[in-house]
Amino acid sequence: MEQHSGTSDSAPRGAVVSQLSREIVQLHARLYGRGPTKARSYIHADYAVCILEEIFTVAERTLIDAGSRQHVMETRAKFQEAVSDQFIEIVEGATGRKVRVFSSQVDIDANMAIEFFVFHPEEEGER
Repeated sequence: MEQHSGTSDSAPRGAVVSQLSREIVQLHARLYGRGPTKARSYIHADYAVCILEEIFTVAERTLIDAGSRQHVMETRAKFQEAVSDQFIEIVEGATGRKVRVFSSQVDIDANMAIEFFVFHPEEEGER
């Protein structure tokens, strides 16, 4: 798993980024029955993003191959919406920041997901 912080304070930030990637992969594994095989996370002042590769289950891959791409996309979107609190909890726990927006996107052709988290603005005293 690769991790990138996008900042220069790589020692403490690197541990947070690593934790974020690991916990998002573990959550995917618990929720979908298998986790992605590759994960990269980036944390910036205003957002965090996790890029996950090789995400589809055997059942989803079978449906995709049978021409049910839209069904897989819709099911993934509905499921992510239903479990969004669990994703937000992981990011808030790892970063110590409150999440304002969570968005999840899947690309069937690339077999990838992008989990994107926008933070609430930090107060002056929190920096």
